[in-house]
Amino acid sequence: MSKKNLISIVGPTAIGKTTLAIALAKHYKTEIISADSRQFYKEMSIGTAVPSQEELASVPHHFIQHKSIFEEFTVGDFEREAIKKLEILFEDNDIVVMVGGSGLYVDAIKDGLDSFPTIDPKIRETLNETLVTQGILSLQERLKIMDRDYYDQVDLSNPHRLIRALEVCIGSGLPYTSFLNQKKPERNFNTITIAINADREIIYDRINQRVDIMLELGLLEEVASLKDQQTLNALQTVGYRELFSYFKGDYDLNTAIAEIKKNTRRFAKRQLTWLRKKEDILWVDYEYNLNEILEKIDQKRTG
Repeated sequence: MSKKNLISIVGPTAIGKTTLAIALAKHYKTEIISADSRQFYKEMSIGTAVPSQEELASVPHHFIQHKSIFEEFTVGDFEREAIKKLEILFEDNDIVVMVGGSGLYVDAIKDGLDSFPTIDPKIRETLNETLVTQGILSLQERLKIMDRDYYDQVDLSNPHRLIRALEVCIGSGLPYTSFLNQKKPERNFNTITIAINADREIIYDRINQRVDIMLELGLLEEVASLKDQQTLNALQTVGYRELFSYFKGDYDLNTAIAEIKKNTRRFAKRQLTWLRKKEDILWVDYEYNLNEILEKIDQKRTG
């Protein structure tokens, strides 16, 4: 039986992934799987750039605002649920579109995850509280002691990665790296990855504009409504952490906004670093020609 095709749209934040994903889904009369881990939570709309109601209505979307910040939803949970959803969608579609800039979540669907032991959720709660009260440096130093190999390779500015590694180290008593690079499951679909890119100045300008638009749409009010929940794992992310610091008095508002823009630019840089390590990616300019992309996809399709 011929394999089905998953078209994965990736690229730095604010580059226009949603627009391309919707255009492709309309062309192929199919549906969209979101692999943006920030957009899973219904309480977070503005700061995560959730697609507009018009965009969501134009094509069926899955895994957008389907969870609450009070619910635990790991990348392993996403992998299991998204693979099940894909099996259903592939019954009626030869192609499904996936879109998102969360590299770990994209890789989980394309390649599968390493297997980790079940960890007591209280460990993560404690680590999140440590992040808020003592800062990211305390997590970095602890990881340096518990798993120096992973400390040397992980993005030390990413609290999600630090907390994930530490909770495994603490909960299992073994280094996080001891669970990596295991044999992955074989997927019964072919993945075609399309990465949107632009010159750095253009990406940075689009990011700055997006942050300004978020503020106009009410980002400050959204974050204020979540202040009492700021230790939750879902809220340890750019756009929220900086404004929590503003509400605590650590920053004035202009400084907090500048920090959001700076940290978002750093996030975009990390996304591109992740992508450049990948093979077999179709790179397209942000001012792409849709017909040219469709031709490239047809050349890559199986079945």
